[in-house]
Amino acid sequence: MRIPRFYESTDIRQGEAFSLSDEVTQHVARVLRMKAGQQITLFNGDGAEHLCELTHVEKRHAEAIVIDTHHVSRSSPLAIHIGQSVSRGERMDYAVQKATETGMTSMTPLITERCEVKLNNERQDKRIRHWQQVAVSACEQSLRNELPTINAIQTLDDWLANVEADLKLVLHHHTEQPLGNYPRPDSVALLIGPEGGLTEDEVSAALAAGFKPVAIGPRVMRTETAPVAAQAILQYLWGDLG
Repeated sequence: MRIPRFYESTDIRQGEAFSLSDEVTQHVARVLRMKAGQQITLFNGDGAEHLCELTHVEKRHAEAIVIDTHHVSRSSPLAIHIGQSVSRGERMDYAVQKATETGMTSMTPLITERCEVKLNNERQDKRIRHWQQVAVSACEQSLRNELPTINAIQTLDDWLANVEADLKLVLHHHTEQPLGNYPRPDSVALLIGPEGGLTEDEVSAALAAGFKPVAIGPRVMRTETAPVAAQAILQYLWGDLG
């Protein structure tokens, strides 16, 4: 049976018992109904993973002790920063989840002209926390030990003015330029439009900011599918897939 794996934000110290966070305790005690003596794997985003033994389990409190630590990086050598137009509900969750599984380094949610989502500051903060948790869960599942960064929501203009990468790409189905024609970069910024697509003015602004138009096939993909498909190709060409 696979040892359950969790993100633990509290300190993980070798050789001494420590209390698990409420979130991990919930899964250990109530969902999985684990008992003292069973093992779990914890990571806190620093690149290490810790094999731990549960020493105390109650419904609202659990403790564990580290019995072994390994420093294992499963991050891609290719740094990918995705500028993702904000979409509704599960579509955005899917983009964050699958982009995390396929190795993105960071994502900035973007407000674009055809974006249908309107969020005030309080709701923006709530959504960022939610997407961060989606990324955490994806790291737990995919064995990543480093968390991707989910940045604060930005306007497209602000993001274009500040994002840095060796290669900047905007998905644009009106071009025939394939990804494989570009020289190998160490970092990529990838701009994904909303469900209705980027406007011509937005594409022009991206090109003026140094972005290159690129197509990943003859079909137009949904906004939540595009970053996953594009990133899989990027990782195959220059990262660690295949």
